[in-house]
Amino acid sequence: MQWKSSAREQWDGDVALILAHGAGQGIDSPFMKFFHEALPRRGILSIQFNFEYMDHGRKVPDPQAKLQALYRKIVAETTDAFHPRRLFIGGKSMGGRVASYIAGDTTGVTGLVFLGYPLHPPGNMDKMRDEHLYNTHVPMLFLSGSRDPFAEPALLEKVVHRIGPRAVLQWTERGDHSLKVGKTGTAPLEVAADAIAEWARRTSP
Repeated sequence: MQWKSSAREQWDGDVALILAHGAGQGIDSPFMKFFHEALPRRGILSIQFNFEYMDHGRKVPDPQAKLQALYRKIVAETTDAFHPRRLFIGGKSMGGRVASYIAGDTTGVTGLVFLGYPLHPPGNMDKMRDEHLYNTHVPMLFLSGSRDPFAEPALLEKVVHRIGPRAVLQWTERGDHSLKVGKTGTAPLEVAADAIAEWARRTSP
């Protein structure tokens, strides 16, 4: 298992965020690297890790139980190593989904950050992945592209409304599953990083 943290000496001990990668790319992808570098500039300790299948060069993700067990291990190791006052977990697509399954019963988790929550498979809006979210009683930040094929806007808005005040949704207009908008470079990701920092700072442990 490969994991990395940002420079601890630049961090005030308050907010830490563990981000897991999506199904197809690990922590060395440009998307994950961007947030690992951008979050510390906003005062957040960044923790990222690869699931085992990615480290072993396999394309098919591990079973959900194995993914969740490893994520819990990373939470425990982060807590022991850094003792953050507020610890958020989440990730890109699949990584955020895995985090959502463990957040409610994992000690020390303050809230969830979703970078493109995979609410349903593309083109299959009957297969929703939302029921567990309503019983996960931690604050949630959904950052989603309005053209994300994994999260039809009206459906995601309905889910966030049902979750209630503990859920916040911020759209990237015309953004895709990676919050990319045409050839705008990293500008939408900078906005997302700002949103994470602002939301995390005002979210109580």
